[in-house]
Amino acid sequence: MGNMITRYVAIDVETTGLSTQRGGRVIELGAVAVEHGNVVAEFETLINVDAAISYGAWRVHGISKQMLAGKPVPAVVWPDFHTFVADAGLVAHNAPFDSAFVRHELGLLGFGLPNQWHCTVRLARRLLLQLPNYKLDTVYRYLFGSLPRGVNRHRALDDARMAARVWVALT
Repeated sequence: MGNMITRYVAIDVETTGLSTQRGGRVIELGAVAVEHGNVVAEFETLINVDAAISYGAWRVHGISKQMLAGKPVPAVVWPDFHTFVADAGLVAHNAPFDSAFVRHELGLLGFGLPNQWHCTVRLARRLLLQLPNYKLDTVYRYLFGSLPRGVNRHRALDDARMAARVWVALT
């Protein structure tokens, strides 16, 4: 096959709002690099952006403005992330959401992201027809019996770790 991708990076973002069009920004980024089915590296940080966090978003992830104080700014985080992913295939649970935010943040700093995205929601819908819904929790529980011990749901690194395991299991 020649140029088979062997490195995939599962990504999850937590944001200030639901849409980049309405000024939504990434305030937490989690990424898990997988090679040959094994996690080989992780990338995780809160991001200190100058943007209000909507109440709806805060209710999901619980990240407050105070928690972002003193954390790295986008101009520090995103170039490091760009290097971390390199030419890996990218994976997310509901990839259209995460990819829109990641591309937006990188674009603000002049970075392109030609990497191909893969969606574990779409994959699960195709392969696991019997599920009542395709939330990350539901898919993960179906595949592995229970959520990981001490998992912090709707925080970026834990969600990225779960998405990585789902990806490996379904492929």
